[in-house]
Amino acid sequence: MNSSIYRKLAFDNIRKNSRIYIPYIITCILTIAMYYIMKSLSLNEGIKEIIGAETVAFTLELGTHVIEIFAFVFLFYANSFLTKNRKKEFGLLNILGMEKRHIAKLIAYESIYTGFISFAGGFISGILLDKLMYLVITKILKADIKLGFYISGKAVVYTLAVFGILFFLIFLNSLRTIHLSKPIELLKGGNVGEKEPKAKWLTAILGFVCLGAGYYIAVTVKNVEALTFFFVAVVLVIVGTYLVFTAGSIALLKILKKNKGYYYKTNHFISVSGMIYRMKQNAVGLANICILSTMVLVMISSTSSLIIGTNDILETRYPYQINIYKYDNDESSNQDFISIVHRTAENENIKIKCETSYTNLEFMAVYDGKNTFETNTSNRMSDIDNVYYLFFVTAQEYSEYTGDEVKLENDTDVYFWYNRDAYKQDYFNLFGEKYNIVKHTDKFVGNGELSSNALSGFGIVVKDMSVMQKLYEYQKEAYGDNASNIEFFYGIDIMGDENTQIDFSCKVESEIESYANEKEVFYNIGCREKNRNDIYGLYGSLFFLGMFLGVMFIIATILIIYYKQISEGYDDKNRFEIMQKVGMTEREVKSSIHSQVLTVFFMPLILAGVHIIFAFPIIKKILLMLMLTNTRLYITCTIISFLVFALIYVIIYLMTAKIYYKIVKR
Repeated sequence: MNSSIYRKLAFDNIRKNSRIYIPYIITCILTIAMYYIMKSLSLNEGIKEIIGAETVAFTLELGTHVIEIFAFVFLFYANSFLTKNRKKEFGLLNILGMEKRHIAKLIAYESIYTGFISFAGGFISGILLDKLMYLVITKILKADIKLGFYISGKAVVYTLAVFGILFFLIFLNSLRTIHLSKPIELLKGGNVGEKEPKAKWLTAILGFVCLGAGYYIAVTVKNVEALTFFFVAVVLVIVGTYLVFTAGSIALLKILKKNKGYYYKTNHFISVSGMIYRMKQNAVGLANICILSTMVLVMISSTSSLIIGTNDILETRYPYQINIYKYDNDESSNQDFISIVHRTAENENIKIKCETSYTNLEFMAVYDGKNTFETNTSNRMSDIDNVYYLFFVTAQEYSEYTGDEVKLENDTDVYFWYNRDAYKQDYFNLFGEKYNIVKHTDKFVGNGELSSNALSGFGIVVKDMSVMQKLYEYQKEAYGDNASNIEFFYGIDIMGDENTQIDFSCKVESEIESYANEKEVFYNIGCREKNRNDIYGLYGSLFFLGMFLGVMFIIATILIIYYKQISEGYDDKNRFEIMQKVGMTEREVKSSIHSQVLTVFFMPLILAGVHIIFAFPIIKKILLMLMLTNTRLYITCTIISFLVFALIYVIIYLMTAKIYYKIVKR
């Protein structure tokens, strides 16, 4: 056959099947555009000039890999709908005399056309939107905007290579499907799966076990382990979701079928009997929708919480504009540090707005789950689940810091404070002594190192320095060379804008460095404004990535729902035509359609909500590790994200239900 015939046939096929081809091509265009934008931003010279650029570039590069994985899985999934809906057409061509090698050429030309349109549309959209996305991310990061139009040659090459390989693999997979199918199988391809499936109770139970295990990990995991076990929980929940939808949905429909009061009604009879035959393929789509919905909600809620709460995070990590940590308690050098700051402020004509200083002792201990903290056994320290951070200050310095009067009569009387895990006992044992908790307080000294520690911490106010010194001796004996020192903290706020604070911090650090090198003093200085750009670089880029990928996953969800409705519409068309011929009214058809869709359609959204509820504890712990302590903010962002997504989901339902109805109505 002449190649021009193949080209014409391929073009006509795409045009005639526009209802299923256009959404697929649009998805390819958007995926290519998003990949190009993400890759271009990671290579953009303007991004490299932003403070914290390495973090931003790494996050954006991570985003490109996420899109690569997503594109591979999703475009293969979307293409399977095209192949399924065209099997009958290919079977008819085969029977009429067109050999499979001819069909292969036809598919090749169709792949070339869709690939060319996708690349052209993707690059045009990507290049046009690239500058807009650059402006968005620089605005989020509060960085200076670099003017000029930028096209990344490297990003173009990477995009061509990644999606060229992907489209070629999709083409080979289509050939494999056609080559392995007999003509009669192709003709019946749209009706595959009409045999009523059996309820696989063992698979359903395994699915619920996987979900239960994932939920259990999410609820019980400790702070330090959160990030590691998060991925284990994710895998278990994904596997459980697929198994529950694949086997559990069939079991649910079987139960509904046995319920005579429910099943023998016009709407329910048609919808349940129709869905139960195709539930195996239907369930995979529903599971994909559920997983994508969960990913959208987790990413958008968590990253928006981080960017909105950035200022709270900075104030938690850096309670003062300038925070000086000195890792010993030599009184002479303590005063020298304060004198250096005062002298530098005087020389630079800087007015100190407020200042505070205190000494503290901090070390780790293992909590036995009852009322004892242990430090005398090294093998228990490997039990990271029960390791806590103990932070001691004296009553005098606590009173000076908080303004609250502290009354501790005995050496074993303490005030007690916790930052994460609650401690409700009225006493605790440490180093063989019983300490009575006179008061559980909700105030404690502002210390960024305590707040940013991955471990949960307990703040303890002791009577005086003699008690703290005794605790120091005890823990020195227990830990030896790994023992902590009694340390000195000095924090100050000054009059002046951000640049003044940064400049003053640099000058103070330079003066202290000279002194510390001479006296062999170990210290650390943290400036809130100096670190603001780094924090915004991390959380801003995560927020951008979360929004970017969230939009992409929403588009994927819309397309899966669309294809699901289109596919089922064509599958149900003949059945509803017969029903209408024997007397079923249009009103009854519509009612049956709504019943069929509503029975299962909203299950992914409901289960996604359940996933989010059980994921809350582990995500909260991960956010705590990222220093976001405002749990109420995260809850608010999650609720708003869910409500907005649910609204989008309802709109998608209303739109696709209309498309479904147009296909099945006579």
